[in-house]
Order: sequence, then structure tokens, then C-alpha cells
Amino acid sequence: MFILRAWLLKLGCLLACLPAMALAQAPLPPVKIAMIEGLSGAFANTGEAVHRNLVWALERVNSRGGVKLPASSGGNRLLVLQRYDSKGQNEEVLSALRAAIDDGVQIVVQGNSSANAAVLIDAINKHNARDPARRVLYLNYSAVDPVLTNDKCSFWHFRFDAHADMRVAALMELIKADSALKRVYLIGQDYSFGHAVLSETRRQLALQRPDVQIVGDELHPIGRVKDFLPYAAKIKASGAQAVVTGNWGNDLTLLVKAAKDAGFDGSFYTFYGNALGAPAAMGDAGIGKVFAVADWMPNVPTAASEAFYRAFRTRYPNPADDYVHMRMQLMIEALAQAMEKAASAGKLMAGDRLDVVAIARELETATVNLQGQGGQMRASDHQFQQTLVVGVMDKAGSPGVKFDVEGSGYGFRVVKIIAAAAAEQPTSCKMQRP
Repeated sequence: MFILRAWLLKLGCLLACLPAMALAQAPLPPVKIAMIEGLSGAFANTGEAVHRNLVWALERVNSRGGVKLPASSGGNRLLVLQRYDSKGQNEEVLSALRAAIDDGVQIVVQGNSSANAAVLIDAINKHNARDPARRVLYLNYSAVDPVLTNDKCSFWHFRFDAHADMRVAALMELIKADSALKRVYLIGQDYSFGHAVLSETRRQLALQRPDVQIVGDELHPIGRVKDFLPYAAKIKASGAQAVVTGNWGNDLTLLVKAAKDAGFDGSFYTFYGNALGAPAAMGDAGIGKVFAVADWMPNVPTAASEAFYRAFRTRYPNPADDYVHMRMQLMIEALAQAMEKAASAGKLMAGDRLDVVAIARELETATVNLQGQGGQMRASDHQFQQTLVVGVMDKAGSPGVKFDVEGSGYGFRVVKIIAAAAAEQPTSCKMQRP
């Protein structure tokens, strides 16, 4: 009887403890990351390209068990991406942000519009001041208006792309060396980023190539021009030998196609001419004449870089999906690293929520590397510092062009590598920290 009673007591204790044991062993919910991006409308293709890159980046982290956290922080956390369609409109950006916060999101990513980015920074600044229990971090992968890490810099915002002034400076390395170039045409999208590109191009041309004449300088409505032939006709009639543009998405593809149809045989110095249909639209007319600046390109001549690109193409074999961004991969790696370091210091969680202040402080000095590419966040303005490359369009299979773009038969040969220290630009940021 005594033995039976003791066994029953043990069984009762076991049954009583089961809920607690199950609770202790239950995995923590994944960390939600909200992608607020234009997924419909004129630039839906760029939004989908971003989504593929972010999915691949999160898959890499999750494949190794997620963000590696000590048991005291509840164990490893997976990352999950949630899509919010802003339609590229500022009002929709605000609606998407509110929806994401209501869904419990604390990490927001965006980049395909500097105008949208400025709205996000302002809204997040106000939200975090008003509701510190639900603070949000904003990681920016492509919005490159320099003001975002200068006068509008924010403790809650981190930019992982080189801003417009840095990219213009990289392109200027080639323009400086082209002594035959005497006439250029400047054209851009009529919003903050487009204005920034043309303003900095004018400034740098005056300093470094005062002999070059600007024979055209205009802005066009963003995402609304369906026929660029009138613009192309003006470019050709101006006698320009080259066009400098920050256009992206369909605004770039349609522009270069119209230039080809109009018979313009000059060069294009671009920010984004290496993908999303632009090489195919230009065809042979772009060989040796279309230049693009980026943080990385598939034909960077290293074995590690080639392995990285081949891995992406294995994940996304459809040629139409061929648009990989190294900086987006580094951004997610930096986030995982910052979370792990904050956890090691016992500061990852604030109650049942992420302590985004602690994560931000780790992000401020994050140094990340992936397949031979990497960079470091600058704490003073939250501008990522990294090597930049400039490539020129050529036929796939030509020397230095092992890989083409989107199955077009054309790729970009790297002709200039700008070290991070040389690409760095000063900042006017006066960071306000909590």
C-alpha cells in the first residue's frame, strides 16, 4: 500500500508538471520582419526582386537554426518575413506601418523609394517616442537619398546601401578618366532621390570635369511615363555623348529602350543599369557604353563571389528572377549578429518583446562578411561602409563576363573597384540617441 501511494504521488506530480515542462520546451515564436514595399503598380517587379532576396537571406539564417541565442534568452529564434504592399505611395506606407505594428512587428525593412523612406523615418521617430513599449527598428536596403543619413538621420534607421553621393563619386572615377567626353545629359525621376542624384552630379562635374558641358538637365514624373521617346529625342538632339541617370525600375528600362530606338549611340552612366530588363532593352547598342555602380556584381572576379551567385541561381533558376543584392544578405546577417550580441549581454528582451534599443546599439558597430564581401556600419550616422564596383555592359562569354543578366546574353564586366575607405563620404548627422 505504501509503495502504491508513493507511486501515485509521483504520478500526480508528473502530471502536474507536464504543462510547465511543455511550456519550457515550446519554441519561441519567430521574429517577425515586415517588408513594406511597392508590390503592385509601376514598380511591382522591383518589389518582388527585393522579396526574393530577403527570403533567401532569411532562409540562410534559419537553415543554421535561426538567430543563436542562449537558453537564458529562450533559445534560438527563427526569422519570418511578412509582406505589406505600400503600392509605392506615402499614405499607403503609413497604413502598412500601422498594420505591421499592430501585428507585433518590431523590425521593418524597406528601400525602393527614398520618399517612402523619409516618411517611414519620421513616422517611426514619432511612434517610438509616443509608445516606447512597442518601439520599431527600420533597416533600409536601397533608399539612397543622402539626406536620410545626414539631416534626417535617426537612431532607429540603418542604411545598408551606398547613398547617392557615394555612387556618383564612384561613377565620376570613370568620367574623370574619359578625356574625350565633353557633353553630358542629366535626367532623373522627379522626387527626392532623383533631385539628389542630379544635384550631386552637377557639383562633382564642376569640381572634377569643369570642361564637360551639361547639355540637358531635366526631371520627369516617377513611374508615370509610358513613352520616353520624346525624352530620347531631346537627348539625341542635344549632341550629348553620355547620359547620367539615377533612374530605376521601369523608368530606366523604358528610357534606355527609347534611347536605342531613337538612335542615340552615347554612353549611359547609371545606378541600376545592370538588371531589371535594362541590358536586354539596350542590346548590342549597350556594349561598352552602359555603366552601372553597385555594392557587388555577379562577375566580381573571386571564387567566393562566384559561389555566392551560383547559390542564388540554384535557389531561383528562372532567368527573370536573376537580381541578387549582396547588401540585403549582409543586412540580415548584421541583424542576426546584433541580436546574438545583445542576447549575450543579457539585453535582447524587454519583457516579452525585443529590446530594439539594445539591438540598435549592436547594429551601430556591426561588421559583417559573406563570401568575401562585407562592410561595417558607421555609428555616427548609421551609413554602412562597403566596397563599391563599377561595371560595363558586354556580351556574356567575353573576358570578365562569365555570367549574363536575366538570361539576356549580356552581363557586366567589373572595370573599377572602389575601396570602402575611398567610397566613404562625410556626414552632417547629429544623432539623437535614447
